[in-house]
Amino acid sequence: MARYHMHNRDKEIKDQSVLKEILKQGKYAVVSMCRGKEPYLVALNYGYDKDKNALYFHCALKGLKLDFIKHNPEVCGTVIEDGGYVKGDCKQVYRSVVFWGKMFNIEGMKEKKRGIGVLLNHLEGGQEKYKKGLQSDDAYKKVGILRLDINEITGKQGD
Repeated sequence: MARYHMHNRDKEIKDQSVLKEILKQGKYAVVSMCRGKEPYLVALNYGYDKDKNALYFHCALKGLKLDFIKHNPEVCGTVIEDGGYVKGDCKQVYRSVVFWGKMFNIEGMKEKKRGIGVLLNHLEGGQEKYKKGLQSDDAYKKVGILRLDINEITGKQGD
């Protein structure tokens, strides 16, 4: 797909470490999907896996997201770090990333456990509180895990 250049180049974030920091700090992503001519947009909590450059999401075992991903795994998403609106200056303080990639429904137990671990570490700061409930494979079988492999990422900031 053709990409357009950023009109306000002075707002572009080019430093990959800053782009990854925004993903590391964020708590939810808005992800867009497409099935034929039908669009679907959803906000999801995520865990960022810097080693795989991927986001993990939890979901139900059946549902609309899975139907869309099965039809077309190519997705686009955004994470926004909102610094607030500056009244009187008519400006918004923010940093954001837009990313493109493929979304996969994870079925293997080993990666499901990894994905849940990434989610808990990212959102909760660790897994200790949940360790007792995650001792058997049955707990993992009850939750769906999605992985979004990021292929491209851009960023923008405003102050």
